[in-house]
Amino acid sequence: MGPVRKRAERLGTRYCSGYLGDIGMPPPYGVPDFAGWFEAYLGGNWYTFDARNNVPRIGRVLIARGRDAADAAISTTFGPNTLGELQGVDRRGGCQPRAMTGSHP
Repeated sequence: MGPVRKRAERLGTRYCSGYLGDIGMPPPYGVPDFAGWFEAYLGGNWYTFDARNNVPRIGRVLIARGRDAADAAISTTFGPNTLGELQGVDRRGGCQPRAMTGSHP
């Protein structure tokens, strides 16, 4: 709602999607996650607004900007999609990667 409201007030806004880690946050650390926020153009500068976290944060990694979430999606797919392969590595225990195909665990 932030970008829509600011546009209604005739302010330049843009939706942003990206990664927000825990840089500069006190313990206990939360789970780093993908995030969405918006920027508003005020007095000749762009300012970041984040209603989800509502505290100043550093370490944002911008992936995309657009008019709304559809413009700045992290991933967009069209048509049928099938997971062909998924690999993961557990570096804690020295396990070897294991390929998974289709819906098999």
